[in-house]
Amino acid sequence: MIIYGLNPVREALRAGRVRELRIAGASSRVTELERLASRSGVPVRRVPSAALDRAASGGRHQGVTAEVDTPPDLTLEALLAQAGASPLLLVLDGIEDPQNLGAILRVADAAGVDGVVRQTRRAASLGAVARSSAGAMAHVRLASVVNVARALDELKAAGVWTIGLEADGEPLYEGMDLRLPTAFVLGSEGKGLRRLVRERCDRVASLPQSGRVNSLNVAVAAGAAVYEAIRQRHHAG
Repeated sequence: MIIYGLNPVREALRAGRVRELRIAGASSRVTELERLASRSGVPVRRVPSAALDRAASGGRHQGVTAEVDTPPDLTLEALLAQAGASPLLLVLDGIEDPQNLGAILRVADAAGVDGVVRQTRRAASLGAVARSSAGAMAHVRLASVVNVARALDELKAAGVWTIGLEADGEPLYEGMDLRLPTAFVLGSEGKGLRRLVRERCDRVASLPQSGRVNSLNVAVAAGAAVYEAIRQRHHAG
């Protein structure tokens, strides 16, 4: 997989996933990446800027691209095995916009979420997400599943509390104990949770809103829910 841009390439180098670094031109930040690659034993190749333009398909590569290993695609069972005693997870029901998925991965990385579960069909490709996640994809555990509704059944069997986020749900901040093993389930842009997925959730919750617009961007909703869970857990600690 080819990624481009200073931040995504830096994080992929830090995660040890870069096979080859390709650079064009000169700047202090590109030189920094070149040194980081050399210290890690990653081959560095200087190429014409036009070659990077082609590799990035016209995207803003900032003078650097990298050939990287695709992030490990875990099974749901493997993801749970690597999670903590009280995991905090995000389950994505058909998030198709790479910008939204990238932003969700940034939230997951920043908050220390134990993993993200995504559906393989009707979902943004990981290659398109690498740039928008600003490097977070290199650090977040990802599990791909064919059927989200079935995955929720598996999570519940493993003792994980599944909470769908929808505008008409119960208030999230009133009486929900998010210190328990929890998976927030987020629906697709514009359509929300599919009926079968919603029915599989233990509860359906909403975020408090006082404005006139009746919905939040899915990545914003993910961040608000995740940080409420973290607040409860830190307060309990």
